[in-house]
Amino acid sequence: MSSNRIGRINDEIQKELSALLRTVKDPRVTDCMLTITHVDTTSDLRYARIYVSALNCPDEKGLLKGLKSAAGYLRHELGSRIDLRYTPELQFFVDDSIAYGAHILDMLNHVKPADPRNADIVLPEDRED
Repeated sequence: MSSNRIGRINDEIQKELSALLRTVKDPRVTDCMLTITHVDTTSDLRYARIYVSALNCPDEKGLLKGLKSAAGYLRHELGSRIDLRYTPELQFFVDDSIAYGAHILDMLNHVKPADPRNADIVLPEDRED
């Protein structure tokens, strides 16, 4: 099976699940702002690892329990929207890369420039060789 085909299937699953997550009524899922960051489907199309990023979510463990609880519904709806021989079993994982990136950006924005008069660093153009 071509990796290009798996890539297209991953993109299609990501697109459809993004729309389907809005229909889930579980408050553990609806209370958070969710983004599907990545989908990784096995080559036999039996399992799909869904990586989600949750912003403003106080309880990530509860979110994963809510997604696991809704996995059957999501898989059934996904099967009716995507024409595959097997609809993969959905496994959800938290991806904190967006929150980590926001944290790093915040840290960079709060860095104070060093006072060059107090610097002990010798720049190459300042060297006396």
